[in-house]
Amino acid sequence: MYYAIISQDVENSLEKRMSVRADHIARLEALRDEGRLLTAGPHPRIDSEDPGTNGFSGSLIVAEFDSLEAAQTWADADPYIAAGVYEKVVVKPYKKVF
Repeated sequence: MYYAIISQDVENSLEKRMSVRADHIARLEALRDEGRLLTAGPHPRIDSEDPGTNGFSGSLIVAEFDSLEAAQTWADADPYIAAGVYEKVVVKPYKKVF
C-alpha cells in the first residue's frame, strides 16, 4: 500500500536541508529504483519553483511500504529529522485513484 509522508520544516531550515540533502535524496533514489516511489518533493516557502533563499516549508513523499509501521520507521530514519530540518512528520495511508 502507498503511504503519504507529510513533513513540516522548522523556520529557516534551508541550511540544515542542504547539509544532508545528498543523504536524503539517496534514500529516495533507492525507493525509486525499487519501484516503490510514487512522488516526492519539497513545498517551496513562496509561490515559486525556485524559492532561492526563502527555502521550503516542508516535504511530501508518497511511497509503497508493507505497513504503516514500516512507513513510519522509514520516515523516522530520514536524515532531515536527524539534522533538525523537520519539526513535524505525519505518516498516513494513501489510496492512489489517479
